[in-house]
Amino acid sequence: MAVSARRGTPLSIDEISAAALRLVDAGGVEALSMRKLAAELAVNPMSLYHHVESKEALLELVCATTAGRMSLPPDDGRPWQEQLRALAFAYHRHAREHPALWIYVHGHPRIVADRRLSLWQVLERILRLAGVPEDGLRRTSDVLYAFVSGIILSELQGHLPDDPEETGRSLNTAVELIVRGLEGGAAG
Repeated sequence: MAVSARRGTPLSIDEISAAALRLVDAGGVEALSMRKLAAELAVNPMSLYHHVESKEALLELVCATTAGRMSLPPDDGRPWQEQLRALAFAYHRHAREHPALWIYVHGHPRIVADRRLSLWQVLERILRLAGVPEDGLRRTSDVLYAFVSGIILSELQGHLPDDPEETGRSLNTAVELIVRGLEGGAAG
């Protein structure tokens, strides 16, 4: 691990990811550059390349790190309906906290499709509790993800009223439709 003369301490992946996320949150993905990130971290830009090979790799790291910090509902014995609601609202909060990163992720399907992400694992666990058969998990999780993401994208792009209470009602309606559909055996 390279140590910068200006910093005196080695860089860590977590530190790089956190600083990059701050830049993205402040100015969007287009505001992130290796040079700006290096300035933020008080290192030579070349020091970053010891940890990430490119801006694209950096953004993938930030996406994975940020997704890993999302507050997901635990497997605590609550009914699957409550867990599914909690997951949808946690995902919504995450998108609202990091809208530029969220929009970037949805323009790069390879990142979203990584089934190792804890979001997918929690969703599939909840769907199993709801009685979705194993051979229908992938299709059902993809459809539910697209449905909730569509609501969030509409909100972030200004297609829903700019009223947090109304937005909350719209998301709640979407989640209730999902729950009722699963209760009725619509998945599979």
